[in-house]
Amino acid sequence: MSQAILQALCEKVSEGGIEIVDLTHTLDPDFPVIVLPPEFGQCARFRMEEISAYDHRGPAWKWHNISMSEHTGTHFDAPAHWISGRDLPNNSVDAIAPGDFIGPVNVIDCSEGAGKDDDFELTPDIIKAWEDEYGTIEANSWVLMRTDWSKRSGAAYLNMKDDGPHSPGPTPEGIRFLIEQRDIRGFGTETVGTDAGQASHYEPPYPAHYYLHGAGKYGLQCLASLDRLPPKGAVLLAAPLKIKNGTGSPLRVLAMVPGGRS
Repeated sequence: MSQAILQALCEKVSEGGIEIVDLTHTLDPDFPVIVLPPEFGQCARFRMEEISAYDHRGPAWKWHNISMSEHTGTHFDAPAHWISGRDLPNNSVDAIAPGDFIGPVNVIDCSEGAGKDDDFELTPDIIKAWEDEYGTIEANSWVLMRTDWSKRSGAAYLNMKDDGPHSPGPTPEGIRFLIEQRDIRGFGTETVGTDAGQASHYEPPYPAHYYLHGAGKYGLQCLASLDRLPPKGAVLLAAPLKIKNGTGSPLRVLAMVPGGRS
């Protein structure tokens, strides 16, 4: 029976009955990374160095060395990334069960609010209103906050002001509701972090990171094209690199969406 299901899935993908949507930004040196106060260490941008290009350095091949932070570009946050998750078992990317990387996804559309207010916040009331329309968020599913922030680029993406970055995200109560009342698998955003830009002013600071990783949940940042996903019904695949004791990893996030071209 399982073999038949997998065969049917492959056929649907091949025929276009299931569309594969890429939710990943292209890694390049110009893609913005989070900027912390100068007294802290900083996240490295993506760099690519040519080793050879069918020349005297290697006549039959072309390849590159690459370097970046674990948290550059579209990336995954493991529980070990935050102090609240540092003592949990299986808290690094290499230790997480592979089955945790794939699951159903709920997309909460906050794009209208974020279009009017850079500091728009996802609250329990907004989540409950979404559930009234689309159904209860299932346990062990992904929840993505759509803001269309991925359509921004350059300085507008980080949106730095005199008092720091301004971008949308969940309130402490919003992320706690998803974790404690809905037992989600993980939470994802189109911004540079799972927290709002001004989340350092919350108690605790950066509550999405603090509560998600303290509960053994996962984060996805810098997602793209969430406007191509339905509110419910898609399946998300977000598998990080298997880095020994890694706290996170750039990755390619893919969604399987029913309907497609058939």
